[in-house]
Amino acid sequence: MNRSEDDVDVAEAVHRTAEDIGSMEIRGAATIAAAAAKALGEQAAASEAESPEEFRAELRAAARVLYDTRPTAVSLPNALRYVFRDVEGETVERLRASVRASVSEFCRRLDTAQKDLGRVGANRLRDGDTLLTHCHSTDVLACVETAVEQGKSLSAYVKETRPRNQGHITAEALTELGVDVTLIVDSAARRYLNEVDHVLVGADSIAADGSVINKIGTSGLAVNARDRGTPIVCAAQTIKLHPDTLTGQTVDIEMRDEREVISESEEREIGEITVLNPAFDVTPPRYVDAIVTERGQFPPESIVTLMRELFGESTSEPWTET
Repeated sequence: MNRSEDDVDVAEAVHRTAEDIGSMEIRGAATIAAAAAKALGEQAAASEAESPEEFRAELRAAARVLYDTRPTAVSLPNALRYVFRDVEGETVERLRASVRASVSEFCRRLDTAQKDLGRVGANRLRDGDTLLTHCHSTDVLACVETAVEQGKSLSAYVKETRPRNQGHITAEALTELGVDVTLIVDSAARRYLNEVDHVLVGADSIAADGSVINKIGTSGLAVNARDRGTPIVCAAQTIKLHPDTLTGQTVDIEMRDEREVISESEEREIGEITVLNPAFDVTPPRYVDAIVTERGQFPPESIVTLMRELFGESTSEPWTET
């Protein structure tokens, strides 16, 4: 007798991955996507299911655990969709092998995508250019790394990106690439925009209308960049396109723990206050000059065409299906 969907075994490795994604020990859209896909592979390997139906139920339950961790990081459900798309077989062992092959192919495509994106993005950068970055994006780093490999000398202003200071990670990575880095506080960005040739940011997801959902502060930076005439480019793999927005779904903005902003003792000292800590904001397409992907460079208004090519008119959530 098969167990119900609410009473299936989810591997401990899946719970560990979900916890690391939720706590941002695992961060970055591509890294999150790879971790989620590999966790499904670990679920398949650990499964002791006695029937294909039981195996599929376990896989769906594992996917739901992963899906609930980061609502804004669309690369995560896109990774789950990719793995589920190719899962087939009439026995548990064939299903297990199918999951393993799908995970392997997905991760291979991720590795190739970032290298291809880097080549496209590097074409926008000229020798001697100065960049301004916000938060931490491995897609942005791929563009810079390729440009450096081409022999271009670059410098960068790096915003610290409160409250978690992901800009420090970017500063270290750029320094290792040989880029001359100047770290600035977030509120100083406008002061230095006249010295910048490109604002280069990543994305956690991109909506069908070309809106960019990225770390809080991106939208304000884009408005300032447009006012100063500084081009703003978003580097994002197609895994970050949000197909649900094709059918009118809005993008959830994750609210994170207030303790990232202020400690309990500091809050007590200040008094009765409300602390809000949104993780992301939405930059309208009119403030973005181009979106760079592994498939080429696109104006924001053309993203919908690419999205339909990749995903069709709508997408399903196979981890909710029975």
